[in-house]
Amino acid sequence: RGHKSRDTKMFLLVFGLLVGGHAAPTCNDTPVAMRFDCLPEMGPTQEKCESRGCCWNASSAQAFVGRVGLGIPACFYPSNFGYRLSDIHSVDTGLTGTLDLQSNGGAYGADIKRLTVDMMMETETRVHVKIYDPANKRYEVPISTPQVTQKASSPAYMLGYTKFPFGFSVTRKSTGTAIFNSSAGGFVFEDQFLQMSTVLSSSNVYGLGEHVAPLKLDINWQLVSLFSRDRGTPEGEGHNLYGVHPFYLNVEDDGNTNGVLLLNSNAMDIILQPTPAITYRSIGGILDFYVFLGPKPDDVIQQYTEVVGRPYMPPYWGLGFHLCRWGYGSVNGTRDVVNAMQKAGIPQDTQWNDIDYMDGHKDFTYDPKNFAGLPEFVDELHRNGMHYIVITDPGISSTQSPGSYAPYDEGIKMDVFIKNASGDPLIGRVWPGDTTFPDFFHPMADEYWSNQIKAFHDQVAFDGLWIDMNEVSNAIEGSIHGCPNSTLEDPPYKPGLDGDHLRTRTLCMTGKNAISTQYNLHSLYGYSEARSTMKALWKVLGKRSMVISRSTYPNSGTYGGHWLGDNGSSWPDLYLSIPGLLNFNMFGIPMVGADICGFGGNTTPELCARWMQLGAFYPFSRNHNSIGRKPQDPPSLGEEVVNASRSALLTRYSLLPYLYTLFHDAHVVGSTVARPLFFEFSADKATWDIDQQFMWGCGLLVSPVLKEKATNVMAYFPAGRWYDFYKGGEVSQTSKSGQNVTLPASMDFVNLHVRGGHILVLQQPNLTTSASRMNPFELVVALDAVGEASGHLFWDDGDSLDTYENGKYVLINYTTSGSKLEASIVESSYDGISTLQLDIVRVFGFTTETMPSRVKVNGQLVNSSNVEFDSKTKTMSVNKLDVPIGKNFTMEWSK
Repeated sequence: RGHKSRDTKMFLLVFGLLVGGHAAPTCNDTPVAMRFDCLPEMGPTQEKCESRGCCWNASSAQAFVGRVGLGIPACFYPSNFGYRLSDIHSVDTGLTGTLDLQSNGGAYGADIKRLTVDMMMETETRVHVKIYDPANKRYEVPISTPQVTQKASSPAYMLGYTKFPFGFSVTRKSTGTAIFNSSAGGFVFEDQFLQMSTVLSSSNVYGLGEHVAPLKLDINWQLVSLFSRDRGTPEGEGHNLYGVHPFYLNVEDDGNTNGVLLLNSNAMDIILQPTPAITYRSIGGILDFYVFLGPKPDDVIQQYTEVVGRPYMPPYWGLGFHLCRWGYGSVNGTRDVVNAMQKAGIPQDTQWNDIDYMDGHKDFTYDPKNFAGLPEFVDELHRNGMHYIVITDPGISSTQSPGSYAPYDEGIKMDVFIKNASGDPLIGRVWPGDTTFPDFFHPMADEYWSNQIKAFHDQVAFDGLWIDMNEVSNAIEGSIHGCPNSTLEDPPYKPGLDGDHLRTRTLCMTGKNAISTQYNLHSLYGYSEARSTMKALWKVLGKRSMVISRSTYPNSGTYGGHWLGDNGSSWPDLYLSIPGLLNFNMFGIPMVGADICGFGGNTTPELCARWMQLGAFYPFSRNHNSIGRKPQDPPSLGEEVVNASRSALLTRYSLLPYLYTLFHDAHVVGSTVARPLFFEFSADKATWDIDQQFMWGCGLLVSPVLKEKATNVMAYFPAGRWYDFYKGGEVSQTSKSGQNVTLPASMDFVNLHVRGGHILVLQQPNLTTSASRMNPFELVVALDAVGEASGHLFWDDGDSLDTYENGKYVLINYTTSGSKLEASIVESSYDGISTLQLDIVRVFGFTTETMPSRVKVNGQLVNSSNVEFDSKTKTMSVNKLDVPIGKNFTMEWSK
């Protein structure tokens, strides 16, 4: 391939020659680009390097920077380092073989000298490679993944291997592109140090979260450390934040796309180097790789979520606007904000309370003085068609007198708390003081947690739960009694994490869960809590709910959503929220958003107005800020913010049928809801770096204002037809090639454009989703270059569990071709749609030659007074249709 370097070509040739165990080259024959670091500690020397059996060549090495060595290494692995593959043979799912260590091994403890490798061809577009110790069962990530019994019959890839040093490769058949090639060097499998490197298909790498950074990752010797940690959100791939997602997406030079998941939850470093290549270093578990072939970016995410779990279907009201702050101080303070929003005519569906509603910061309590009327206030919200969510933390107060605090008493009785090395409940310290922590992997944990949620719901009829501090967070290091000396507490290799120890701001790694230790399970705490919380809410409420979690892991999207944590009220944070929400859509958690207007610091009217405009298009849209800061609910910041918020949110609410349908698609096939432009235009290299615009699905482009005092926005439009969402006029000069176009930076509207070839279903907005759902619908038909378009609508009651699975929904396909729009009912098993009407159809994209003058609906001529033709914008609007939305219909237009 013409884009690959000469060094990379040389390596791929060597890889082919090594099949069958031919002699490996000497150190001097290792190209600089193919050097992988054998001595990542600070201060490498030739003596230390050669004592590990590695190669030393300092002449082209770069200086080490940061917390671990980064740069062209002086000490690198020889090509005869690693394991030899033997007894390779076919099985029903692919290949299996034995790996025997042939070299000195690694430098961080006990090498496991004999391994098994299973190379499974699970589907036509998915390879699963698992390397493990056959003699001793090691920890594996406890999430359910597909189990196959037969290999794929027509795979889109070739699966290869080298015998010595062992490596495996996955190559795309259609192009010959190497997707994964682990003979890059330095394969190590020790008890507390596992390492594997692979050459990447290109330098276009995305994912590997959670971090705060531009969307496309810098691969010039970058460190990505993964281990759940409670901290703010500093910029940089090297800062390990709340969640752990060892999954990347790689756009190949021709626009085809692949993805790779390492299913491992132990603390790890991931090194990106400009070869391009990636090195994984984990301190536990096994090597469990999934390789996804796509070939389109959204195909990769669908294949990924088929493994880790499809996103859950949120309640319709969850797509409305949410408002919260830490520091309302009382139920009256909370009510005042809701009233101000209603008076200003700003849509709002859900009011939240942060930890100040609690009695002494204790879970499942409320302040009997300042929040004395909380149950009545929640009932009031419900009467107004609104909803209520409260925060809860995993730390359960352990200092209350016996019999006075049921969450602790029952936890002790059911023995569900994480234990210390001595077998007693591990005591940390969080908001209420000394606390214990539920073990959500305990067999009784679901019952325990459900009991607490039901008991509190019997007092306060909340509609969802916000679970915070679940990395798990701890104000002290380890426990109030310290942590024992152990290689679990201080492993021989420490990834480049924030903090001096793994236990920094969290629990002892020797802490005991029912199925393993915190050393293995730490980064799964938020996931396990979200799973137990949503299961409890389904049981208690008997309908859909919302769980918004700070810490996440693959499969979290099956049980809830995520907010991007403790951001700041700044313009850089405004921009960086976009890569964050796009990453989490790639991670299978589409219900995601940042704290609108910023959590920490004081916002400004201009910043908050712009953030409300952008936040109206987060899948999860919530304004939230910290105690001691200026209020930032829109009415508190003046008329400019009120007007911008009202306009943006009314637009969001009009688009909710389209957004809800996108969430249905995510739930059923695993697609993204918000997605980067390259997801739809991966062959257009100009889109690969774009992270200041994004799309809802494949039909709507959002181009927000992200800079202070901006008077315009420079937006990129890929090739095709694009139309102004509000008036329907076509963006000029974009039909044949992508173009940068200057757009207005208005405070009155958000720049939205509909992609030609797509039909969006809208609904007249109101101040709540419950009111909006009763209003008439509208279709926006955006014609492509040949006058065609398509779209669909999923509709149900918005609340009931498993409506799709139980067949209680409506699905309508819309198609336009040859001057005819058709609505075809695919499924019609929800009676609630029978009273709803289609009122307006707008068609964009006529030409002077095709501009119609007559319209028929179901064969009947439409009164000309109900049809508007705009020769300037080349659009048509048919009004006052009063056609049942749940019935088949046709619309035809002619000259």
